[in-house]
Amino acid sequence: MRKMKKSMVLAGMILLVGILGFTSCEKTDDDLSINDIEGEYIGSFSVSNTLKSAWLGGANQDDGTADIDKLGVNQIQVHCYGGAIDTTFMLDYYEQNDSVMVCLTGDEFEDMYGHMLGDGHMMGGMMGDMGSGQTEWMHHMDDEHNEGDEHFGGFNMQDGTFTYSFQMMDGTTPYYLKFHGVKQ
Repeated sequence: MRKMKKSMVLAGMILLVGILGFTSCEKTDDDLSINDIEGEYIGSFSVSNTLKSAWLGGANQDDGTADIDKLGVNQIQVHCYGGAIDTTFMLDYYEQNDSVMVCLTGDEFEDMYGHMLGDGHMMGGMMGDMGSGQTEWMHHMDDEHNEGDEHFGGFNMQDGTFTYSFQMMDGTTPYYLKFHGVKQ
């Protein structure tokens, strides 16, 4: 009886070690988690005439930094600065597979999209009515936005980058000042 008890304990320990070993290998150290978005991102600014165009390396760039601080549940403060700009603003953030997408909040959201944030949500709270298989970002887009609404950046969790585009004006000509930085 005693030998059987020791065998059961040993089998249980082996099973536990196996489970812990398996689950600890699921995530690579190279990928950031949503909890890791805070920090300093060093990069540069480039100028573009469209929101969708790719980030351009090379000429016409200024070095820049973005300091990201979490303020509360799903909200960050961004201080983005360099030779081209120095501004601090708040954004809401939402998980989207291997990315974290950002959206304006407060008065800036209302000015951009024509309604208050949360007007699209039904009873049950902001995230209480998420559909099966929906990411936070998909839910936000379904409840708060119309097709074609613009968004200006986010985090790529695989390569540890933050990108954000600022709408700017040069006289009467609009353009985008794009920041692209890597987490330090």
